Amino acid sequence: MSKQSLAIENFRQLHDQGCFVLPNPWDTGSAIYLERLGFKAVATTSAGFAFSKGLPDGPAHVSRDLMLDHFREIAAATDLPVNADFQNGYADEAEELAKNVTLCVATGVAGLSIEDSTGGGRKPLYEYKLAIERIRAARAAIDQTGLPVVLTARCEAYLVDDPIPLRTSINRLNAFAAAGADCLYAPGITDLNEISEIVKAVAPKPVNVLVSTNNCSLTVSQLADLGVRRISVGGALARVAWAGFVRAAKEIHEQGSFASFADAMPFADLTNLFQRWS
Repeated sequence: MSKQSLAIENFRQLHDQGCFVLPNPWDTGSAIYLERLGFKAVATTSAGFAFSKGLPDGPAHVSRDLMLDHFREIAAATDLPVNADFQNGYADEAEELAKNVTLCVATGVAGLSIEDSTGGGRKPLYEYKLAIERIRAARAAIDQTGLPVVLTARCEAYLVDDPIPLRTSINRLNAFAAAGADCLYAPGITDLNEISEIVKAVAPKPVNVLVSTNNCSLTVSQLADLGVRRISVGGALARVAWAGFVRAAKEIHEQGSFASFADAMPFADLTNLFQRWS
């Protein structure tokens, strides 16, 4: 069994075994540390990666090929299953999306997510029928590779100020499940009752919940009790790292102080970590 096939098998088993946390590294070093810490899988973060390149988040700023190289690098750096944040698949039409999904699978990932956000404009979500066609095309492209990569379908209603985000999310996620999605995801949801409604509405399909700064009071046990099967954190870990860096840099520039360095991870610890993984 190839490394990718084993990762896919393990990733599918995680979705069948209850609730697990899928943290989001933004580079190889953070991916290696998360594996060393004991997490069972990781997911890329388009935002965290974009920020590491000095770019805003989104397909308009980070090219498809640059993103594919990032997936390949993360998948090579760890033995854990890697879920690729493939945003809108770098395509509007289903046929082009399918071609890009095939390229994504070839990077060695165990899963990938496709969202229904257009990226802005007057219609922030793809038209309903097109959104379903896109997931169906992604599923067909994955199946043609012969690798049962986990397909996560995202409804971005909560992130684009949809007037009825819960209803829109439930309708679309159920349609995405029928079109071949393995896991369903409505990023931006914060209310426990609404999370519970989505979990029940799309059962038995597993649901991913994003925990970020707007709902960080939630706990793994709370979400597990609701039947949530997967918890990711998006760009939050990258932003926490950025907050520490900015705080220390400002302290130097504005106060002439280096006191923040006292909290730095020891050089020897990092050297030892990466020597073991080199």
